[in-house]
Amino acid sequence: MINHLLVTLVDSVLGKGNQTARGNYAYHCPFCKHHKPKLEVNFTENKKGHNPWHCWVCNTRGKTIPNLLKKAEAYDKIEEAKRLIPQGSFVEETILKHDLFLPKEFTRFIDKPSSLMARHALAYLKSRGVTMEDMIKYNMGYCEEGEYQNMIIIPSYDAQGDLNYFTARSFEKQPFRKYKNPSVSRDIVPFEMFINWDSPLVLCEGPFDAIAIKRNAIPLLGKNIQTNLMKKIVSSKVEKIYIALDSDAIKSALKFCEMFMNEGKEVHLLEMDDKDPSELGFKRFTELIQKSVPLTLSGLLSRKLAL
Repeated sequence: MINHLLVTLVDSVLGKGNQTARGNYAYHCPFCKHHKPKLEVNFTENKKGHNPWHCWVCNTRGKTIPNLLKKAEAYDKIEEAKRLIPQGSFVEETILKHDLFLPKEFTRFIDKPSSLMARHALAYLKSRGVTMEDMIKYNMGYCEEGEYQNMIIIPSYDAQGDLNYFTARSFEKQPFRKYKNPSVSRDIVPFEMFINWDSPLVLCEGPFDAIAIKRNAIPLLGKNIQTNLMKKIVSSKVEKIYIALDSDAIKSALKFCEMFMNEGKEVHLLEMDDKDPSELGFKRFTELIQKSVPLTLSGLLSRKLAL
């Protein structure tokens, strides 16, 4: 049964929605601001008591109406929404506030900024092989002022669509500071919102590498696998893992290979000839994956002895 009181409440925040099917209503997305109503909200609670919502353009999603209202910054409506949800069906932790927010100066490329700095930022991304489709998919943007001035911002979202990290990289030719990341834990699963845990996984170093790989790639945000990511991989149904770290991280790569092989995973260590995935590009990197063979215990030993 459709909860029409919740529909009225959400309408007051997002504007009048259009009923589609199976208890869904379509709205104009407040996150990507697409010109068509691509944000769908289900106002019929599922078996878990959730009201799933999802934007088909920017892929922002969540499980509950309070979570949607929180993301839309309609904080004054959250308590009212909780009162309208059947008792016992709403999970309180879904609206816990996080200390992490995108910089207030953040401007999305999907909003088509036209300043000189925006053109410089776009030119830099083009030189890295990043397309507008990539910018939309990852909700990428930049800052012209503030703490992250003249930096590209690449957000990371967890499985529920909540911001769990972001990376910032200068697009200036001779930057005073090349990188600057938020002062929060990296013990997360980067880009988790885009990961299918039933399919082969690619582990790489940075977000630009994952963007170039395009399919089921997780950037380590460095050369180490954090605890939560390791637990997630080991406990998942992923059977095949491709390790695509830079040549200067071969010791770390072999350590990861051994760990995953001990867990019964099929591991492929990719040889990239001193390049990284973002330099190789999608087509060449895909060819490497297709030609790769599983690493054996004897092959692992030989590589370790060769160091």
